Amino acid sequence: MARSTTFIILILLAVGVVLWVTISLTSERSRKEQIMHAESERPSAHLIASLDMVIVYDNNPHREDLEPAWGFACLVRGSEKTILFDTGGDGSILLANMKELGIDPDEIEVVVLSHIHEDHTGGLRALLDEKSGMTVYSLASFPRRFKADVETRGASIVEVDRHAKICENVYSTGELGTRVKEQALIIHTARGLIVMTGCAHPGIVHVVERAKDLIGEDVLLVIGGFHLGPASSAEIEGIVASIRELGVRYIAPCHCSGDAARELFHDEYEENYIEVGVGSIITMEDLS
Repeated sequence: MARSTTFIILILLAVGVVLWVTISLTSERSRKEQIMHAESERPSAHLIASLDMVIVYDNNPHREDLEPAWGFACLVRGSEKTILFDTGGDGSILLANMKELGIDPDEIEVVVLSHIHEDHTGGLRALLDEKSGMTVYSLASFPRRFKADVETRGASIVEVDRHAKICENVYSTGELGTRVKEQALIIHTARGLIVMTGCAHPGIVHVVERAKDLIGEDVLLVIGGFHLGPASSAEIEGIVASIRELGVRYIAPCHCSGDAARELFHDEYEENYIEVGVGSIITMEDLS
């Protein structure tokens, strides 16, 4: 009888410890979310006022001296750190396009990888061979071998699960989606949010909603791949309408968005549609 009582007490103690740990972790996550939200509510004087986005890798042509190829990569200048979002699919093409654009690998401080697909991560090795010491933000779900390879090339890995601050006024949405997990970049500017996507596998509407919910600001621009190539015209029209209802002011679909989606977004947004391809440069002056 005594042994039975002791066993029950031990089980109750164990359950209590588990509950305490769970509550503590939940409280800590909640605290971090509150801190992040508070940081995003800074006065406009502290937000990004000047920004350059240079598309260095895309399958849509723009400049004749650059090579278009399937994939996406965009350099972000003007935030606290210079960020390369995705690395395209081929390192030699990435580096050649960067050279033509006058981009020195040494100026890149942070690489953010949207998802594991080769057309977004394939250029990373060549880039890291040119410059070590970068910080690479990958999803926590990336293969262990991939992350180990990044570290052996002299970079540090930051694994992203939930939304995270990358640098001042720049955030990750955190891991979204199920079948293909993906993160998007959120840049908090003085005019609103810029949301940058790799392929938007979780759904471009969901990605934009997530960005708005996290930061609590209107969306100035959505740029990147929208993954609408296989979608029907009816599906795309519904997505265009939803993006419009979310208050997105400017739109710049590229990579895997598909010609039909680009045309329908152009028809809807007219002068607020931004045609982009490899070599395109978008500044805050373009978003006035």
